[in-house]
Amino acid sequence: MAMFGMIVSGRLVSTSWDQVSPTNCVAEIPDADSVNHVVIFLTGSTPFPAGLGGAVYFCWPQPAGVEQAWMLLGTISNNKPSAIFRVSKLKSADENENMTNSFMSLGTGMPARANAMVGISVEPLTSIEGQTPAAQTEAATVSNFMEFSQKMVENLFNYATSFAVSAGDMRARPGETFVPFSSLQQWYTNFERRLQQNPNFWRK
Repeated sequence: MAMFGMIVSGRLVSTSWDQVSPTNCVAEIPDADSVNHVVIFLTGSTPFPAGLGGAVYFCWPQPAGVEQAWMLLGTISNNKPSAIFRVSKLKSADENENMTNSFMSLGTGMPARANAMVGISVEPLTSIEGQTPAAQTEAATVSNFMEFSQKMVENLFNYATSFAVSAGDMRARPGETFVPFSSLQQWYTNFERRLQQNPNFWRK
């Protein structure tokens, strides 16, 4: 079974990768102009060797004779076995081309392709974790989303409670509607509990 998998929305899961060097593999994405996001993940069949991870790149098809331009999307590793990358914003982002990476060093060893490609380069974690992904790829993980959601809810809770008033103040402002503090507190508790149980509960 392949080590890596790829998901493009509305299409079957793909585990078909071409090995182009001992540490590099690529997968093609037909009709990539209609693609907004791709998910890259470890299938679980084989983990990365200790101290190694995968730098994930994207390349649009280039005209004959034009060098391939690979853009860094982000990374995956044993500790972060999947990630979502937005590729739609890369369509005209020439300034995001990453010209110093292992795919560029393959040179003419990489044949021209008619489709866009995703590439994975197996490299030391100390090397890939210091690299800067292309702008607007917005790699995301469930843990990142949960952290954002919790911070957002905490911010709303703290902001709303900063306007808490006493019963006497409420009577002095008859033209306004007030929500019991206990209701907001109960909503906050329920939201945090449901988020812990299922980070995607809000989609239902």
